[in-house]
Amino acid sequence: MERTIRGSTANEIADSIRDLIGSGSLAPGAALPTVRGLAERLGVNRNTVAAAYQSLARAGAVASRGRGGTVVAELVRTEEEGFAAETVLRDLGSGNPDPDLLPLPVLAEVDLRTPALYGDALIDEGLRTWATAWLAEAQPRPFELSVTSGAVDALERLLVASLAPGDVVGLEDPCFLSSINVVKLGGYRPVGIPLDDEGITPAGLRAAIAAGARTIVCTPRAHNPTGISLTARRAAELRAVLAEAPHVLIIEDDHYSLLSRRPYHSVIPEEHPRWALVRSMSKFLGPDLRLALLASDPDTAAQLRTRLSPGKTWVSRILQRVAVGMLDHPDTPAALERAGAHYAERGDALRALLRERGITVRGDDGLNVWVECSADGRAVSEAMMRRGWLVRTGGGFLLEADEASPQIRLTAHTLDDAELRLLADDLQAAIADARRR
Repeated sequence: MERTIRGSTANEIADSIRDLIGSGSLAPGAALPTVRGLAERLGVNRNTVAAAYQSLARAGAVASRGRGGTVVAELVRTEEEGFAAETVLRDLGSGNPDPDLLPLPVLAEVDLRTPALYGDALIDEGLRTWATAWLAEAQPRPFELSVTSGAVDALERLLVASLAPGDVVGLEDPCFLSSINVVKLGGYRPVGIPLDDEGITPAGLRAAIAAGARTIVCTPRAHNPTGISLTARRAAELRAVLAEAPHVLIIEDDHYSLLSRRPYHSVIPEEHPRWALVRSMSKFLGPDLRLALLASDPDTAAQLRTRLSPGKTWVSRILQRVAVGMLDHPDTPAALERAGAHYAERGDALRALLRERGITVRGDDGLNVWVECSADGRAVSEAMMRRGWLVRTGGGFLLEADEASPQIRLTAHTLDDAELRLLADDLQAAIADARRR
């Protein structure tokens, strides 16, 4: 392999290695020559080879393993939310809202006669009025409004607009699947921030900033997958830490917003120069609407506008008008209240049943229930499959995926009382089976 790497400059060496990776000559996991060895063979300075390796690492093409050397990066393993196709099992791993609890579309009542054209405003005026008032309740500071095609789109655009490949992003660990995917596929380096029962920990946040995090992503309530919400005390502690890091872009993903029974406690310090609050409509209006509202400081908003301009990838004004029609409909507040209460009641009922059986659960909000099994999560999942249930193992939500990690996540809000009791009994038996194995 060393004889096929060529070049006398860092760019030439990096391009040569990229060609070898692209042709399949260097497979994922293959070790590159040492910096000293390759420099001697090519007759260049070691700093030249080191710079080539660094540029490849920033692009996500290679990864450093410290004393283990530099290797070709493995393909990023990704998981997504959603129903399992063609399964005969009862699917408790989807992470979806209940379609019967989503407000009905109001297309017949929405004025779609006036077409939106190139050069028109990016945001429908009706949506701007509604969203500005709603977001100002949460962030009573000057902000600019943006609209994106969902929260994942917002996160991806925020990172692309403010970071370079190889930059460090602080993520909750465990973390929402799509956030993990966006960061890893974008070539950024995720650093995990652990959670306790009050949210991400101040010590973990400090460690992420010390590790070079230029962006922090935080879920203030109904964290996915755990259901943990920030307490007022913890949010104040985190604001104190972040006040000492004004260079860090803070992204709050308040995905559950209108359905949550917990108050919104922000980690964004007063006068912090770089911040964004993202609120998706997927959980309460439906995933297919593909809309998220984003409040941010003016500089961040200006960066976003360059990626959302007309003629490129703006969000359909038709979808925006449909969203306003649904939000302003007189039946919507009651529908949202009913949905939030249902998810809370079903989650509380399942957590109570599991605790009665000596099973540890975390969090108390959101669509899912996070279970600490004290046993191999993969073995628990397999035992549940034999009992007719499909559950999602918790290891996929970790920044370093581990299917044996002793957690599972359940999306069980469509089950009635008898089904919840059966689920709890089967899970108790499955955990016992996994421990025996």
